[in-house]
Formats: sequence, C-alpha cells, structure tokens
Amino acid sequence: MNKKFILTAKDVINLEIKALQNLKKSLNSSFNEAVIQIARCQSKIILCGVGKSGLIASKIAATLASVGTPSFSLSASEASHGDLGMISKKDILILISNSGETSELKNIIQYAKRNRILLIGIVSKKDSILYKSSDIKLFIPKVVEAGGIIPTSSTTSQLALGDALAITTMKFKKFGKMDFKKLHPAGSIGAQLKTVEDIMITGKRIPFVNENLQMKKALKILGEKKLGILIVRNKNKKTSGIITDGQIRRFSQKKTDFHLLPVKKIMTKKPIYINKDELAAKALSLMNSKKITSLVVYDKKTPLKTIGVIHVHTILQSNIS
Repeated sequence: MNKKFILTAKDVINLEIKALQNLKKSLNSSFNEAVIQIARCQSKIILCGVGKSGLIASKIAATLASVGTPSFSLSASEASHGDLGMISKKDILILISNSGETSELKNIIQYAKRNRILLIGIVSKKDSILYKSSDIKLFIPKVVEAGGIIPTSSTTSQLALGDALAITTMKFKKFGKMDFKKLHPAGSIGAQLKTVEDIMITGKRIPFVNENLQMKKALKILGEKKLGILIVRNKNKKTSGIITDGQIRRFSQKKTDFHLLPVKKIMTKKPIYINKDELAAKALSLMNSKKITSLVVYDKKTPLKTIGVIHVHTILQSNIS
C-alpha cells in the first residue's frame, strides 16, 4: 500500500475538518433569521449555484424538501433564458457561490431585487456583489481548498451549512417522525417508519371468539383464520383474553375432553397489547422480548377493544427489522 496516498487523503480530510470548525465558529444571528424566514415561507425555497455550488444547491433543496419544506434547485445558466419565471414574489431565493461574483448569478440577483424576493446568500467574500445584495448573509469563512484550487473545503462547508439550515428548520417547525413518514413511503426509511396500523390484520380476518364458546367450535375458527391465535371477547365485545395454538397443544395433552370446555377456561387473561400508532419496529422488539409471535392492537380511545392483530411474519415481510 502506498503511504503517500493515505497521507494525501488525510490532508484533504484535515483541511475540510478545519473548514467546518471555522464555519461552526462563524454562525451568528443571520443563521437564526434564515431559519425563521425559511420556516415561515408560504411558497417555495429556490436554491441556485454555478458549477460545484450548483450541485450543492440541488442536494440542499432535496434535503429541505424531504423534511417538509417545499424546495427545488434552479439552473443558473437556464435562469437567464426564461427559467426566472419559476420564481414568484412569495418565494425565498438562496444563492450559493464561493466568490459571490459569478456572472451567471448577476441576472438572478437583479431579478430578485427588482421583484423584492427575499435573497439569502451563502458566500465567502464580503466585498462581492452577492454578499452586498443579500437580505440575509450567511458568510462562510475563507478556506484552503485541497489541491490548491479544487472546490473541496468550500463545497463541504456549503453542504454542512445547508444541512444545518434544513435540520434546524425541521425542528423549528416540529416536523416529526410521522410527518417524515408521509414523505418517505418507500425504501428502507419508509419501512422503518411504518406503524402498527399500516400493516395490522383487521376486520373479518381477526380470529374473534366469544369467551363462552366451546373449544371444538373455536378450533374451527382457528383453522379458518390461520393466524395461530384466537382473540377472546366478552358479551360487550371487549377483549378478555387470548389463546395460542401452543396453548391448545399443551392443554390437549393434559385433558382429553378439552374440546368441550368453554374458551374462557383455556385462555390467557390480559393479552399483551400495542397501540396502533406505535412503530411496527417497536412491535417486533416487543414480540422478541416476550417470545411471542402476535400482538393485540388497540386504539387509545377504546383501549379494551381489539381493532387489529399484528403478526411477526407480516412485520418481516414488510422488511422491518
């Protein structure tokens, strides 16, 4: 292994770490004002940059959108050829540029000032047109780029500042897990944010039996529903117990006439419940700790009535771990 390669890599990382440390020290009231304005925006957040800064703008826009702040990135070069029409007066415009003097941004700055569009500038030079024109100035301290001129430390700082804006805005708006879930229905994130209600068994598929029903009839329901459990209810349809196929096997070995007994003589009282709004991952954890394969589901409005059943196989089929 060539040690020079590792040394070069460490130098690059050290330069970026130093840039981030300086960025952290530079945060001031302008950052607070940017967060408040972004959170209160009733329209869109539009981000724009040129070159590598343009790529950073796209990533920040995607992050903001993913946490509940409608955002998109605008091509700086296309803006001067008609795409300025994408920006409305109620939008907030965030321009990103290390130098703050990029020619492609000048037309966008003029458009923003002419239409009184709030302009937030992420920039590293205080004597630049972007810094002077910005309503909210987010200053990035001078950095040393890896390799001398390659945008590395500067773009790392831009990205980190964008992430800080997105997460702080998210917390300010109290955008929680359930809000996040609505915007991430697919993939591994969506799977981990599924609730018990999303995947529970409901309606006629629930193996309900009355507590006074004879076991021989209850066994037919057990076979029809194919869940390996029976949910026992009283005359008021409130859940009073549960019976598992394991219990039935063990009980049948002790009493030959068990099939003539009422369900309530065999059931386990006070079954383990879970609220429909809990994460399915929590249900899986509870099953593992209790060494069971199913949970009775309730709604906090009616805690004694079963509204569903969640089975370990259903959870695993949903790619939840």
